[in-house]
Amino acid sequence: MPKSDVLFEPLTLPCGEVLKNRIAKSAMSDSLGDGTGHPTAPQNRLYQRWAQGGLAVSIIGEVQCLSGFAEKPGNLVLNENSELELFRKLAKYGCENGAKLWLQLGHAGALSYAPTSSPKGPSALDLPGLSCEELTRDEIKSLPSQFAKTALLAKQVGFGGVQVHGAHGFLLSQFLSPLFNKRTDDYGGEISNRMRLLLEVIEAVRTAVGDTFPIALKLNSSDQLEGGLSEEEALDVVGALEETSVDLIDISGGTYFPGAKAASDGAGKGPYFIEFAKRARGLTTKPLMLTGGFKTRAQAEEAIACGVVDMVGLARALVLEPSLPNLWQKNERLEPNFPRFKNAPEGGVTAWYTMGMTNISNEIEMPDTGSLEKVIQDYEARDQKRIEVWQKYFSENTI
Repeated sequence: MPKSDVLFEPLTLPCGEVLKNRIAKSAMSDSLGDGTGHPTAPQNRLYQRWAQGGLAVSIIGEVQCLSGFAEKPGNLVLNENSELELFRKLAKYGCENGAKLWLQLGHAGALSYAPTSSPKGPSALDLPGLSCEELTRDEIKSLPSQFAKTALLAKQVGFGGVQVHGAHGFLLSQFLSPLFNKRTDDYGGEISNRMRLLLEVIEAVRTAVGDTFPIALKLNSSDQLEGGLSEEEALDVVGALEETSVDLIDISGGTYFPGAKAASDGAGKGPYFIEFAKRARGLTTKPLMLTGGFKTRAQAEEAIACGVVDMVGLARALVLEPSLPNLWQKNERLEPNFPRFKNAPEGGVTAWYTMGMTNISNEIEMPDTGSLEKVIQDYEARDQKRIEVWQKYFSENTI
């Protein structure tokens, strides 16, 4: 098959679901929730725009099962107390044009946003910029059913699938990482124990949603931190996933641990985790998706054509050009024009892309690349307003 065709071949997942091509919008925290955990009209427009742009699936970053462990006050919260009609509307917009819209099931754990949470992780931590209490065994045992309930609601209101978030230093990733997980019970110690909760969540979600609903997993290739989850341990997890009902393994890497380097630091050109994906391919028959570092159509085509992965996850490229899949299919914009930022302050580039999603949803121009300080101020001011909304709403509505 010519390379120019491989990106637009359908992909049949193990559950039987057919994705129309091999391009996904990987999960990003769009931060467009209303502060009460519910979707907004701008969020509907954003995912509608991506669906119309020709991709196979969009994944909504960090949708919480409970309000107490959110990553940011712009996260969505989906459970039995949510206004389900608002989620049903989001699912409808995001599933236009044959696209699928999946929810990424999240729990920030030790990285829960302190102004709206009481962070808890596998083990108690007291570090500069990061402190949390330890989850009790009963709290751990309740987690799989919480993920499962939210997954079932996602199915009932019309979303096309879910992705369990086991990467980037959030809760399930924390259990995998020996830096976060110092437990001495059967959820700590060897990697076989540290992956126990992740496998229990997958099993509970599958039991809840049935055999034909897609379940993906986002997995770190490593934490990219000394003493964290190693590539060898991550490959052990991949091997164990072969015995589960997961439909797609999305390979990523890195963590939001304070002071940790970005995934792009020192990664070189091209997909960041392609070498890990090559090793993982030999351990599993599960479809693999690779997220991080794709900047051209040629890079995406090569990853699929060589058989290493089955899908590519694009994030910032689809913020710059929401219609990129359609353009690539027409041999246009083969190399999107990524902006260069000089002397970017910490968090500035992420804030720029996050506010870029806001601008897309409001159908206005992208932010000025030369005003990152202003972008950060706008980003933080929006969060501050929603902190107040979040605290008031969830103090009156325990969900």
